[in-house]
Amino acid sequence: MAIEDNPQSREKYGKELKRRREEAELTQEELSQRAIMSRTHIAHIEGGRRRPDLEDARRLDQVLNTGGFFEEFLPTLGEGHVAAHFNEALNLERQATVIRDYAAKLVPGVLQTEAYASEVLGSGFPSKTVGERDKLLVTRLERAHILAEFHSPVFWSLLDEAVLRRPIGTPSIMCEQLRHIVELGESRRIRVHVIPFSAGFHALLEGIVTLMWFEDLPPAAYVEGLKTGRVLEVPSVVRECQAAYDHALGDALSHRASLALIRSVAKDYEHAQQ
Repeated sequence: MAIEDNPQSREKYGKELKRRREEAELTQEELSQRAIMSRTHIAHIEGGRRRPDLEDARRLDQVLNTGGFFEEFLPTLGEGHVAAHFNEALNLERQATVIRDYAAKLVPGVLQTEAYASEVLGSGFPSKTVGERDKLLVTRLERAHILAEFHSPVFWSLLDEAVLRRPIGTPSIMCEQLRHIVELGESRRIRVHVIPFSAGFHALLEGIVTLMWFEDLPPAAYVEGLKTGRVLEVPSVVRECQAAYDHALGDALSHRASLALIRSVAKDYEHAQQ
């Protein structure tokens, strides 16, 4: 059964979790230990502020002996619109007041142009039909709406130089994509920092991460690998991710120097297409 993820469905889900936890005579701390989740995350779920991911829901069902209730009625964003492991991160992205992300190989989804995103989504494995790709494309382009308003969120993008140099699609697509990033940076809508190849090894080289801060929720981090991704909420782990980001940022070019480099690479692509 597909339950739309919205404030009302989350509130009902949270109330049901609280009811069943209390029936089992468990505190939030006791449930968190048995379900291998943080107590803070349990509290936010019960308050209707967050939703568990699929694995969390399955562990809640197992601990509370609910016969699959929390998995079956887990609010979702709709199958096929985003990768399953990204559902929770997408919802948090929409609530965040500050976002700082690091991209190692591809332009972050929220900054992608339609042509670039279409190439990325259409080139993955296993192959997708045009219809499947277009559904994913709509959601990816909608993510850019968070940048439509100047005041929120504050967005920093830390890019490995490989993001600029790796050709995705034609030179024309890359030129358009890089100039789009420059326009966002010049308008002060985002802040961009490039970690040049000359920096060598840096603190984030082995993975990608998105850090998020909120008005009334604790900070969170999202990390992703091949076909996997997870929202991290344990405060000590989130702080470690923040520290690694700050360390890598120290190896990056300034905002102004980064925009100059991106413009230069865009010109290279422009010459290549002529």
